[in-house]
Formats: sequence, C-alpha cells, structure tokens
Amino acid sequence: MSGNGIAPCKKVTDEVFAEMKKLMRECEHRLKSATPTQVSLPNTDSLLYSSMSNIEQKKRKGMNGPLDRAFQNEAREQCDAEVARMFYTGGLSFHLARNPHYRNSYFRASMLTGYVPPSYNALRTTLLQQEKRHVERCLQPIKSTWSTKGVSVCSDGWTYSQRRPLINIMATCESGPMFLKGINCDGEYKDKHFCRAAGLLVEARYPNIFWTPCVVHTLNLALKSICSPKQNDDWYDKCSWISEIAADVGFIKNFIVNHNMRLTMYKDHCKLKLLSIAETRFASTLVMIRRFKEVKEGLEQMVISPNWSLYKEDDVGKARAVKEKILDEYFWDKIDYILSFTASIYEMIRMADTDKHSLHLVYEWWDTMIEKVKAAIYRKEHKQLHEQSDFFDVVYQIILERWTKSSTPLHCLAHSLNPKFYSPEWLQKDPSRVAPHQDAEITRERKKCLEKYFSDDRTRRDINVEYASFSMCLDDFGAIDAMNDRFHMEPTVWWIVHGASTPTVTTRFENKEYSRIRV
Repeated sequence: MSGNGIAPCKKVTDEVFAEMKKLMRECEHRLKSATPTQVSLPNTDSLLYSSMSNIEQKKRKGMNGPLDRAFQNEAREQCDAEVARMFYTGGLSFHLARNPHYRNSYFRASMLTGYVPPSYNALRTTLLQQEKRHVERCLQPIKSTWSTKGVSVCSDGWTYSQRRPLINIMATCESGPMFLKGINCDGEYKDKHFCRAAGLLVEARYPNIFWTPCVVHTLNLALKSICSPKQNDDWYDKCSWISEIAADVGFIKNFIVNHNMRLTMYKDHCKLKLLSIAETRFASTLVMIRRFKEVKEGLEQMVISPNWSLYKEDDVGKARAVKEKILDEYFWDKIDYILSFTASIYEMIRMADTDKHSLHLVYEWWDTMIEKVKAAIYRKEHKQLHEQSDFFDVVYQIILERWTKSSTPLHCLAHSLNPKFYSPEWLQKDPSRVAPHQDAEITRERKKCLEKYFSDDRTRRDINVEYASFSMCLDDFGAIDAMNDRFHMEPTVWWIVHGASTPTVTTRFENKEYSRIRV
C-alpha cells in the first residue's frame, strides 16, 4: 500500500507468497460456498420455459395478450408461488390456509385488486406438485452427473427437538450433496450393531456397493478409547493417566467458569476463552486440553496474583488445589506428552473432516499417522525405534482395531489409483515406501474390490491389463508428461489429462475412485 506506510515484507519468498494467495482463494471460495442459495420461483425460472415443448412455448407466448395483461395473470402466478414457498420453507400446516386471519391479512396487503390467496386444496395439490417439479428440475444438473462421475449414499443419525431418532439419507458427488429422505428410527437403538446390520443389508441387496463407516468418526472413537478408557478395557492400566489429566483440566475449567469473580480474574489475564466442548463433537477432550495449554501463562499469572490470594470463599481447599495443579510442572509435562503423540491423530481428523475428496489419501494418512505416534512416544521414552514400548503397543492395538473395523478394499483400490504413489519423488522420501502394486496387502484388497465391481471375467481381465499399464508406466502412461505429472497433479486432473486414451476403462477407474464415501 504505497503512500500509507505499508511495504511488503522482504523475508516473504515467492513460494510463501504463492501459498498465502492460495489460502486466500480457498477462504474466499469457502465463504462463497457458505452463502445461502436463493432458489428461484417455479414461474419465473428459465428452466421452466426451456423444459417446455415448442407447442407449449407458443401457447405461453400467446397467453400474454391484452386480456392476460389486464388481469395480471403472470403477477398472480408469481404471488401464488411466493405464498406457497412461505408455507413450504416455514413448515406451516396447510390448515393455516383455512384461518380467516390468513385471508384477511393478504386481502389488505395485496396490491392486486381482487387477488385471493391460494386455498387449502391448491396448496396441497396443484402448487405443491408445481413446486416439487420445479425443485426436481433444479436438481437435475446434479443428478445428470451421477452416471458419469459416480455417487455416494451417505447417512447420518441425529435426534430432533422431540428426542426422536432420525437418520438422514443423502447422495453426494462432485457436483454437490442432495437430500434424499429421512428415516424414523423411533424404537431402535442406533449402536454399532444396528449400523453394521444396515450396512450388511445394503451390501447384500446391492453387491457392487461398499459400506464403510466415516473415517473421522472412526478416528474419534480411537481417540476416545485412548483418552477416556473404561475400567473393563484391557488397556485401562496403561491409559488411565490420560483420563486423570483430562479430569483435572475439566475440574480447573469448571472451577473458573462457574463463578463470576474467578471468571473475571481469568479474563484479566487471558484473552482466550476456556472452551466447553460437547462430548458429541470430534476430539472434544483433546480440544479442551489444547486450549488449556494455550492459556498456560495466563493461568499461572492468575493464581500467583494478589487478587487470587485475597479472594476468600467457602471452597478454599479447591482454590488451593487448583493453584498447586497449575503451578505443577509435572502436570504440564504430561499435557505436553498427550498433545505430542495425539497431534497426528488430531491432524488427520482435521484433514478428513472436509468436503474435499480424501478417499484416495486415507491409506497413506493412516500409515503416516501411526509412524508419527510411534516417533512421539519413543522420543518421550528415550528409546530406539527397534525397542519395545508397552504404551505404544497399547495405542497401536487401539488404532489397529479401529482401522480393521473401518477399512474396506475400496481404500486400497483408491490408494492404488493415485498416480502420486508411483512417482519417484514420493517413493524416495522414505526408504520403506513401496509402490501400491508392490504392496502385498494393497494388492490383495484391490483384487477383492475389482472382483466385486466387475463380475465378468473378460471385463476384469481388461481392467487388470489397464492397471498393469498404469502401474508400470507402459503405453500412453509411459509418456514423459504423464510420468512427470504424477507427483505434481491432482489425481482427478491427471486421469482426465493422461488417462483418456482408453476411456471405456479409465473412466470406470475414475468413477469408482473419486466418489466420496462418508457413511
């Protein structure tokens, strides 16, 4: 900003500046996507006119004669659509149309002479069908992409104001999500057995569909088992100290926020609020501990300030216990340890809980997360990676059990179809890395997935030949640009650019890999 005393920082490189601009563009895109979409009215949308036949268009053009203009037919239709939209979006009962105050209010507010609002029967029949047809026309562009880009059916259970359980069913694809229906599960207990039984029923009826639980929810359950173990768990003795630290943090938070005087003293020393996260949120315990660490300095200043010593109340013992705990460096060392080895799990939750395509990255994320957890634990215990750690063995067992329950052959197929994992740049970063076609587990699960998708032997043979050409960089996949772009391009873009030589086969790969699955 020349002339205003603001100059660019000389330490910012071009690479950092490009990353900042990328973040700005992503933020602007998210803000733009978050704005509510205004749905046009049925009688004013160009989709209505374009969907009519030529004869209907001629008839509609002929309707705009002097008589129609005199009676303002188009204005009346638009007003009817507005009133109907008010009922549908507001969840109003159709019986409201029989209320005399409803009619009187529109008689006085209407600028149209002699206009009568839609009746009860018109709202529940003609106008309702008209609105439904219009919404279906608006959703048709999304539905039209399902046959070419694939679609994933997602479900999410919740409880509404009357405490009755519902399950929302949605379809999602590259073009966006679409609500399909809501299922009333009153009388059913939505536990893991209920969800798994539903998944098995879907797989039994539709053999080509994979049922997989949400990756974020699976990680949250693993984190909950580590941070809040139950007494009957096998790993309770090894992980109970984490739940004790979380209980101490919760005790200190409640002691401060539940009294106005203590909360005022806290605000004088800390600018950040002490978060109170609901248990239903992802990584709620970890989020609370992370915030507690961020306000460590302010908490220490608060308990050593004269105001804390002068403040007298009934629970002096609790105040003394809070002060001793906050000033205990051993207590903060344990918090640092918890945050260090759970940081990779928390990071994966953040990465997976977005609208971006991540199915083809889950397998790599999971392996990288376990390696980082192991490195943090062994660094704390001052051990070499080849030595044994009882605590890591317990954490690894918990994570492995969750991965075994949530992983499907679909993850391995998606991992196998990501060109990045075949590139020398990715393989050379870690000597232990191998390409997906050289990994026994991935190869085994990929074969299961292809057998489920393609029951015909001849088709599956063509698919295997195509995959061999892709993994070994043969034929068109061995072109210079195709090989150089594997590490730098997004997988979807790479397949569109370099996988179009045999569209009948590669398109199937694209459809199966990049449909988001979050059940």
